[in-house]
Amino acid sequence: MLRFLGSSQSFCDGVSRRNFLQIGAFGAGLTLADMLRAKSALAATAAAKKQASRSQKAAIMIYLPGGPSHMDMYDLKPEAPAEFRGEFKPISTNVPGVDICEHFPLQAKMWDKLAVVRSVVATDEHSDSYVLTGYPDRVNRTADHPSFGSVVSKLRGETAGPVPPFVSLRGMSRGTEPGYLGVAHRPFTPGGQGNANLKLANNVTAGRLDERKALLDSFDDTRREIDATGTMKGMDAYTERAVEMVTAGVVRDALDLKKEDPKVAERYKGVEQFLTARRLIEAGVGCVTLSIGGWDTHGNNFTTLKKQLPQVDRGIANLIQDLHDRGMQDDVVTVMWGEFGRTPKVNMNAGRDHWSPVMSALVAGGGLRMGQAVGASTARGERPKDRPYAVPQVLSTIYRAIGIDPAITFPNGAGRPMYVLDEREPVRELVG
Repeated sequence: MLRFLGSSQSFCDGVSRRNFLQIGAFGAGLTLADMLRAKSALAATAAAKKQASRSQKAAIMIYLPGGPSHMDMYDLKPEAPAEFRGEFKPISTNVPGVDICEHFPLQAKMWDKLAVVRSVVATDEHSDSYVLTGYPDRVNRTADHPSFGSVVSKLRGETAGPVPPFVSLRGMSRGTEPGYLGVAHRPFTPGGQGNANLKLANNVTAGRLDERKALLDSFDDTRREIDATGTMKGMDAYTERAVEMVTAGVVRDALDLKKEDPKVAERYKGVEQFLTARRLIEAGVGCVTLSIGGWDTHGNNFTTLKKQLPQVDRGIANLIQDLHDRGMQDDVVTVMWGEFGRTPKVNMNAGRDHWSPVMSALVAGGGLRMGQAVGASTARGERPKDRPYAVPQVLSTIYRAIGIDPAITFPNGAGRPMYVLDEREPVRELVG
């Protein structure tokens, strides 16, 4: 098995959020034997895949790890005292009455295609679990709720063919896990050397691959029969799609940015994950998650953001404009947020600390109402002034935008039916 480590992100709690991949066929700890366990590969073609992808909506989940500063991005307070308002100035967008950070000039020019919820109430924990599952990590340690992408996988996995319904470009974490939905709905994680596993090994033809699968199936039949946990069944479903991906080549092509128009690729230089996400969505993936930067800015907040905000601006602007240019703006919903905001008052280290009472979430597409700023925080950005929305309500809005009812239930490990979300009221201003 090929095992390698991804980039490490250290936060103030001392825990390194190092993303890792164990590669056999294609991520999630698969060995060669796991890959060969798949029973059959569908004879789907790229043309059929594209036709199917047009019939289903998709989501792009952009996570800003560490907690981005709402006060310095979409919720500036120019009238507040200096120790609250910080160094950045607001600029006008192309929608009257909506101002955002001066380091977001590209988004400002296209705000009619974007929206922000400035009154989201978060929870005080360093974890992506809450914003990607709708439940805080302290609950998920025992309840094991599935991530947004895993729900998409559960509902659409059987019709996805050689395309994974859920792809994480940021590796694995609790926020991307399938929970009680089972291992079959873990995300595929095409990182680094993992791309090499999207093609057949030297001298292995499709015919030889079929022979190896049949042989291994005969060895594993008994093991499956005595497996009471369902893990083997789930891994079979997962690895079957891995084989389909290898033989069809659709995902390999989507991940190969050399196949992109060089002029377009140049626009995404430095923020290639946004381009990869768009290409995967075009290939038929139902949900793509990605992350950019580190936002745990207890010190030197403004120095860090001067580097990171322009990157975010370019990634978002290019992604959303490309979706519009391709006529996909109503079929793809994008959300960008972190686990909480930052303290309104700047600390002694020119930083901002954790702040869960209020944060912002950027939303685009999905047929939602764009060109607005929903809700407001108080004069110093300390808490919602009006229209407070909980994180699950934003997720509920995203589910609805791609045609999934957040009131749907799935049985957990004990067989008890569980709602996808307990708080299901959407952000009314976005749904119209």
